[in-house]
Amino acid sequence: MALIQLIYDRSCPACEHYTHLLRIREDVGQLELINAREHPELLRSLQQQGINIDNEMVLRLDEQQYTGAQALHMLALLGSQSGIFNRLNHWLFRSPLRARLSYPLMRSGRKLLLLLLRRKRIQG
Repeated sequence: MALIQLIYDRSCPACEHYTHLLRIREDVGQLELINAREHPELLRSLQQQGINIDNEMVLRLDEQQYTGAQALHMLALLGSQSGIFNRLNHWLFRSPLRARLSYPLMRSGRKLLLLLLRRKRIQG
């Protein structure tokens, strides 16, 4: 079984909703959700790698690390097909091109949502 970690912003309602609906196939492993706001040492490590968590979610799959659209694509490939959300997620993001085209829109939506809710970005 693989070690699967998703580092994301739990203060973002859209991100939180996505992670709670997402199901990973049981034969792949258990998904561990990590709230980036609660782990400053992790944020520093990601920043040193040139990753801004406000712009990119991070998926760690064993020794591999995926960010942004790549993370979205990998989650779709690892995901179960149970339920409408997971089937739609798989169909939409199993294509690297669709994931790459969709991710900037999702990121912009997140930024707008945080602005409307008056929530601070993680890295300022």
